Amino acid sequence: MTTFTPHTLETVAPEGREILQQVEQNYGFIPNLIGNMAEAPATTRAYLELGRLLGESSFSEAEQQVIMLAVSRYNECGYCVGAHSAIALMNKVPADVVESMRTDNPIEDPKLEALRLFTTRVVDQRGWLSNSDRDAFLNAGYNKQQILEVVLGVAMKTISNYTNHIAGTELDDAFSAHAWRAPASDVA
Repeated sequence: MTTFTPHTLETVAPEGREILQQVEQNYGFIPNLIGNMAEAPATTRAYLELGRLLGESSFSEAEQQVIMLAVSRYNECGYCVGAHSAIALMNKVPADVVESMRTDNPIEDPKLEALRLFTTRVVDQRGWLSNSDRDAFLNAGYNKQQILEVVLGVAMKTISNYTNHIAGTELDDAFSAHAWRAPASDVA
């Protein structure tokens, strides 16, 4: 069985050291996800760059977290649901929004709920959306640019979700209060 151990500054290959140094400087520690990704520095750079670009999108911090949590919840990624629950709360996303995302229940805010549903549809349908899917999103107050920005968020989280599934990434202590597991009824 192939196992992954999160890299540290001492164990990472030279081409990944600068990436880990920057992550540690930015966050105060190297999250296990990034430590595992550091096995492939190009993947780590791609993930971090997509995250930076999502941060530059037209979506608010709360909307970005809804996208990331919706993708992670759909993909049953315990690491990312736990981590983004903590990150969302740190960024003042209302607790009821975070809880709705974790439990796959409707968000009271109709615009955020439309974003949650649309993001889930994008993942579920692998981008093959109906006109009614697109129209519902646009009628909620979003625009065509944001349709493609959702795709950006889906790409970013797919990299991390799949990395976590393959590597068996353990949730960091910093996020442990928000640990999450897919309900047994969700697991195929």
